[in-house]
Amino acid sequence: MTSVHMAPVPSSTVVAYRDDGPLSRAMGMLVAGQLPPLPPVIAGTFVTGVLLVLGVAGSDGLAVFAPAVTLLLAGPGSSHAHDGRLDWLVPPILRVIEYTFIAACGFAHGVHPVIIMMLLGALAFHHYDLVHRVRQRVYAPAWLSTFGLGWDGRMMVVSLVALTGWLAGGYVVLALYLWVLFGWESLTCWLAAPQAGAEAADTGTQD
Repeated sequence: MTSVHMAPVPSSTVVAYRDDGPLSRAMGMLVAGQLPPLPPVIAGTFVTGVLLVLGVAGSDGLAVFAPAVTLLLAGPGSSHAHDGRLDWLVPPILRVIEYTFIAACGFAHGVHPVIIMMLLGALAFHHYDLVHRVRQRVYAPAWLSTFGLGWDGRMMVVSLVALTGWLAGGYVVLALYLWVLFGWESLTCWLAAPQAGAEAADTGTQD
């Protein structure tokens, strides 16, 4: 049985909003929280923007290197507590990077706008759900960030698919996978949440 109240509690809401995948978390473990998260993310945004402009506008394909650059710069900061005054800016900046990269690559390779929106819609649904569940203290299971790939993993998948030239099909497969994963997990999580709350209330009454 899924136990929502036994899901791991994030170290902070800002860290939970980052939506890091296995790659980013692994890089964060290497620096053990010693790297401030905001400056590298800002640097990653600038470099990624330059690569997208050069890669999308030109024919050298530099845009496919944007995920690797962003991961190298922003990944190590994933283990930081994000307790700085402006560290709350990190998650929205990561959202802008991920969404812009997916949209730019899709349009540059002639992917139909409906397919692009289908993929972006899955991500928007997940991040919207993530914000509201954290506010309600209904935390996602640990495996969701792994199977959901995180912002870093999803960008890497898009980059690899772009190199194969099968971007439209890759977008469809990735979008369907994420919709099923995020939709099913969100539904089961919220259905279990009232039961978890009732169990906690009964325990408190008995004590």
